[in-house]
Amino acid sequence: MGKIIRVTTVPRSLGGLLQGQLKFMSQHYQVIGVSSTGEGRLEEVGKKEGIEVIPIEMTRKITPVQDLKAVYKLYKLFKKEKPDIVHSHTPKAGTLSMMAAKLAGVPHRLHTIAGLPLLVAKGSKRKLLDAVEKLTYGCATMIYPNSFGLNDIIIQNKYTKPSKLKVLANGSSNGIDTSFFDPALYSEEDNLKLRNELEITPNDKVIVFVGRLVKDKGINELILAFKRLSKEHTDCKLLLVGTYEKDLDPLLPETEDEINTNPSIIFVGWQNDVRPYFAISDILAFPSYREGFPNVVMQSAAMGLASVVTDINGCNEIITEGNNGLIIPVEDAEALYISVKKLVADDKLRNDISNNARESITTRYERVYVWEQILKEYKSLLN
Repeated sequence: MGKIIRVTTVPRSLGGLLQGQLKFMSQHYQVIGVSSTGEGRLEEVGKKEGIEVIPIEMTRKITPVQDLKAVYKLYKLFKKEKPDIVHSHTPKAGTLSMMAAKLAGVPHRLHTIAGLPLLVAKGSKRKLLDAVEKLTYGCATMIYPNSFGLNDIIIQNKYTKPSKLKVLANGSSNGIDTSFFDPALYSEEDNLKLRNELEITPNDKVIVFVGRLVKDKGINELILAFKRLSKEHTDCKLLLVGTYEKDLDPLLPETEDEINTNPSIIFVGWQNDVRPYFAISDILAFPSYREGFPNVVMQSAAMGLASVVTDINGCNEIITEGNNGLIIPVEDAEALYISVKKLVADDKLRNDISNNARESITTRYERVYVWEQILKEYKSLLN
C-alpha cells in the first residue's frame, strides 16, 4: 500500500476544501494529513476523515523565518515517513512542502493550483510572488490547475513548461456532492420559516453572496450595484453569508457603512451550513476578481439558483452565458447592476436559467467522479 501525504496551510482547507476526499483515498493508500493546528481544528479533521494528522505551523503571509522553520520540519517529516506522493493545496503549503519534498527526495511531488492571488499584486511584491511561484513549480513533479482557464494563465506567465500541467476531470479540486447540495432537501415550510426569521417576505427576490467579505470578491462593486437596485426594486434583499478579513483585504468604509445601514441588506456572518440560505435565495451574485474553481458557484447552481458571475477562470467554466447564469466583466459595478436587475425583473428568464442550473452541475462536477479521476492519476504515477 502506497503512502500519500496531503498538505494544506490551514485545517479549514484540509477538512473543507478536500472534504471526504481523504477518507476516500485512505481506502486505497495510507493517507497522512499535514496542516497548521488552527485552534485544535486539525484533530477534528483527522477524526472526520479517519486519517492520521500531523501539525506543522504555517502562515498565510510572507514570513521568511517561520517559513524556513516549516520547510525544515516538513523535510524531517518526509524523511521519516518516506511517502510515495506529497500532494499540496493552497499557496503557502505548496511552496513549503514542494521544497521540503524535493530536498527529502520524495519521488512524486504534486501541487494543485486553485487560484493565483499573485495576479492582483503589483511592483516588487509581484516580482517576489512570481519568483516564489516558479520555485514551487520547479520543485514539483506535476502541477494540477483546477480549471482550464488557470492552466492557460500559468502557461501565459511561463511559470512552468506545459508538460508539467494537467487539469483533472472537468476542473475543480473536490467536485461537489449533489445529493447534499440539493434544493429538494428543503420544504416550502423550511424556507418560509427562515425567510420569516430574517424578515424577508415571501414575495421578496433574494440575491445571495457567499464567501469572504473582501475587496477581491468584488464586494465593493456588489454593494454599489445593490444600493442602486434596492432604490428601484423595494422587493429585493441582499443576503451576505461570510466573514470580513479586515487585516488582509479590507472593504471601503462606505461599503461597510452601506452594509450596516441599508435595511435591505441582511448580513448573517459565517455559516457552517450554507444550504438553507441558498434554498431561500433566487440569484447568486459572485463578482470575484480571481478564483481557482469556486465551490460557491457550483453549490448555488446545484441548489438551482441563477448566477451572475465575473468573466474569470473557473466562473466562466461553470457558468455558460444565458444557460445557467450571466457573465459580466471584472470590477464593473454597472454591468453587475444591469445583469442582476435583468434577473430580478424578468421572471421567465430567471426561472429558465434556474431550471438549467442543477443539471449543469450534476452532469459535470459530481464529487465521486472527481475523486475517481484523482485516484486514477495516483495509480498511473505509482505504477
